[in-house]
Amino acid sequence: MIVVSDLMGTLTTGSPVIGLVDWVRHNQSKFQASLYMASILPSYFAAKRGWIDWQKWGQGLMVTSLSMIKNATPQKFDEVAEWLVEVNLWKKRREDVIARLREHAGSGAQVFIASSVHEPGVAAFARRIGAQAIGTPVEFVDGRVRIAGELVASERKIEQVLSRLGVERVDFAYGDTLLDVPLLEHAEHPVAVYPDEKLRAIAEARRWEIIGNETSYP
Repeated sequence: MIVVSDLMGTLTTGSPVIGLVDWVRHNQSKFQASLYMASILPSYFAAKRGWIDWQKWGQGLMVTSLSMIKNATPQKFDEVAEWLVEVNLWKKRREDVIARLREHAGSGAQVFIASSVHEPGVAAFARRIGAQAIGTPVEFVDGRVRIAGELVASERKIEQVLSRLGVERVDFAYGDTLLDVPLLEHAEHPVAVYPDEKLRAIAEARRWEIIGNETSYP
């Protein structure tokens, strides 16, 4: 059995960007971290008010925030990934959904976490629940880390899942937003997790399983 889950919003309410900024603040430069946070405030308020797309805004920050890391190497970035998961994503995990994934794993299923988050961050989270990671790859050039190719999101996410696993469908899929519909549509048992309004409407119309309410946080 193959089980695939989204990460952000589905398994955690945390932020990989805030976690990365926290690493910069504690390990590199408090001034740099504060300057970055100040620089994104205008767009943050615009996204909160719905003037710009919230999810696209967040994905953009995952790309631009990587430039803060100086003298980046694969080993150093693995340390950054562990930090942002430990201090942010894991602390804000959704225990009820993670329990479901652990049940799947305990029954012998292959469990994967697929996310637009950079793969080292996805892997650091996945290790904590005995899952495997499918994230956005990164590359290192002249002491900088950057996204390699496209973010593993929306249709790209399910393409990566099916391609890497060599299957046409999966058994269970978990997601929380409209962007996860392509993933959920390729599952025998799709599960909408704390879904936003648009995904909830789709899930109810198609009689998908629903876990939680978007305004509730375990």
